[in-house]
Amino acid sequence: MNFFKKAPTVKEQQRQNDRELRKAGRDLERDKVALEREEKKLEMEIKKMAKEGNNDGCKILAKQLVQLRKQKTRIYAANSKISSVQIHNKAMGANIAIAGAMGTTAKTMGNINKVLNPHQIAKDMEAFKQANAKMDMTDEMISETLDDIMDESGDEQETEGIVNQVLDEIGIEISGKMANAPSVARNKIGNSTTDADKELMAQLAKLKS
Repeated sequence: MNFFKKAPTVKEQQRQNDRELRKAGRDLERDKVALEREEKKLEMEIKKMAKEGNNDGCKILAKQLVQLRKQKTRIYAANSKISSVQIHNKAMGANIAIAGAMGTTAKTMGNINKVLNPHQIAKDMEAFKQANAKMDMTDEMISETLDDIMDESGDEQETEGIVNQVLDEIGIEISGKMANAPSVARNKIGNSTTDADKELMAQLAKLKS
């Protein structure tokens, strides 16, 4: 005898119960079919004896028929009880499965919480938001500083370059005009420069000031 035989689990026991209940139901079904065949035979015998006028024989067979039908009723009741137990057994199996699934789910969620650590995640998210805000502030300060530098140096250089370009263009134009203008040696003494030359000289003096 094996004293160390492992006890069946609840799920295994539930399956064993289901197998035994199905077997019991099949056995009762066979008994019921046999009783129904015997019932038909008794009914035919009773009719036969009734036609023959054998009242005593009819009474004996009628008593047997009554007992047989009572047995059939008990089989119906037993079958009903077996069906009810089968439903209960299946429900128990379903509840066990649900309980197991819930246990697994709870364990899995616990493991996830251990890995994720919601408090640490919230702390990290807050630190990230603060760091991001500081980064935005630093970026804005750098942009403003660069803008100030460009305003102080780049814009001034660009402005000076444009002025020089304009002056060069005007100078070239003035040189051209001056080359074509009559010189003092070629004009009479006392003659002044033209009005156009005076205007160009005034613009040049204004830009250089």
